[in-house]
Amino acid sequence: MGNDSLHLEAIEFEAQSDFYRAAPADVRAAHAIEVHQSGAATCLTSRGLEPAVMFRRAGGLGVEHETSESELDAVLAYMHQHGLAYAVPVAPDAQPPALAEWLERRAFTRGYAWMKFRRSCTAPPQVTSDLEIRVIGHQLGDEFGRVVAEGFGAPPTVARWVAGVTDRPNWICVMAFAGNIPVAAGAVYVSGEYAWLGFGATLTSHRRQGAQSALLARRIGEAAARGARWAVTETGARVADKPSNSYRNILRAGFEEMYVRQNYMSPAP
Repeated sequence: MGNDSLHLEAIEFEAQSDFYRAAPADVRAAHAIEVHQSGAATCLTSRGLEPAVMFRRAGGLGVEHETSESELDAVLAYMHQHGLAYAVPVAPDAQPPALAEWLERRAFTRGYAWMKFRRSCTAPPQVTSDLEIRVIGHQLGDEFGRVVAEGFGAPPTVARWVAGVTDRPNWICVMAFAGNIPVAAGAVYVSGEYAWLGFGATLTSHRRQGAQSALLARRIGEAAARGARWAVTETGARVADKPSNSYRNILRAGFEEMYVRQNYMSPAP
């Protein structure tokens, strides 16, 4: 796999692994939240949370080195033992090229693919907004988690889980306020020269007011201040019957489309 793809995949799953480790003990226990490394693959599992493509994934196959069939089967055996549907994301230049065929032979099907984006952290976009954009700490963690969960239509338990990242050293959490009312949120995870942007969510009452464009700009600037050279994010690939507001916001912030990554969905357990 090319160095660009390697880094773009690695920063996402490093951030996601840290998110899983941020889960409070009671939430972790209630939903069996686990991070497991199987060779080069990062296995993220949970119970009682949907969709599977977000909450149960085995990522990184074919990224750092060429995956063998025996390595693939070890990863799938670990994921299968949980008895729940899950996703295996496969980057287009994952090695070997037969990886997708191996999954399809094992009854995996193609799900909704994601587009991977990258941009330089230099010259963050200049965005004006009537909303106030603030970097927040763990004191506002509960509000941060609530806005992200409500924005995505996720249950309250996810709010408590997301709140955990506000107290983690590699994360910068940013919120948009209408007066003193938090209405949108986003976070960036910084590791070395790369930064992963995620958790971008806006409450229904304040959508189409430029909150996410402003939050993207602030996160890019904050990542640059911590020494990151590249910002990375992803969203669902453009298809006719799915909304593309997030996609447009990402392009507007100066990100470049890098590649479409296919999500392979496991057969019914």
